[in-house]
Amino acid sequence: MAAGDEQTTGKRPIRSFVRREGRLTAGQQRALEVLWPMFGLEQPPADQPLDLDAAFGRQAPRVLEIGFGNGESLAEQAAAHPERDYLGIEVHRPGVGHLLMELEARGLSNVRVMMADAAEILRRHIPDGSLHGVQLYFPDPWPKKRHHKRRLVQPQWVREVAAKLAPGGFLHLATDWANYAEHMLDVLETEPALVNSCGPRQFSPRGERPETKFERRGLRKGHRVFDLYYRKPRAAG
Repeated sequence: MAAGDEQTTGKRPIRSFVRREGRLTAGQQRALEVLWPMFGLEQPPADQPLDLDAAFGRQAPRVLEIGFGNGESLAEQAAAHPERDYLGIEVHRPGVGHLLMELEARGLSNVRVMMADAAEILRRHIPDGSLHGVQLYFPDPWPKKRHHKRRLVQPQWVREVAAKLAPGGFLHLATDWANYAEHMLDVLETEPALVNSCGPRQFSPRGERPETKFERRGLRKGHRVFDLYYRKPRAAG
């Protein structure tokens, strides 16, 4: 589930996530207590940018994953791409604990984790042009029409993502809700700073995105998975 988006309506913020605090296993609790100091990042004050060079101890292409669930996909990608740094944001403590356990088990050092509103982090603390990619896999579809305003993928959010991407950077989305997939296309196709890598209004192959347990369960039930892959063009010349 995506940890993100806070939109304002003039009355109160509209968030695309609900904090459902599941029960922690003993291993997840230990990971949060012992491993968080190694991998966890706290939200900076005010509009101070995240110092990711200091957090990772190097300069490298940076990928932001919003709402990483149990971290299965994020850990697999980080293992496959040691040349990249990954920042994962999730609001649900059991998922964060599970990812921390995976990072320890795999011996990974190129992942940092935040428990925060990802939209606020993106807007206030990620410098423009600093991200190699943004990944949003299986966000809450908010299927009821009256809840569509809670969906993370909205024009304002897409504009903010485009601003944070470096030239040549990517935005990769995935959902197993056909209605949300069409909504994503409608929103993304109107953003002039991003180009659909597969052509106008086309869905993408899964590519490097690992198949998750959540996804396999949906496929067994006959659900179709829709991937969308957009890039921010490099400057001409």
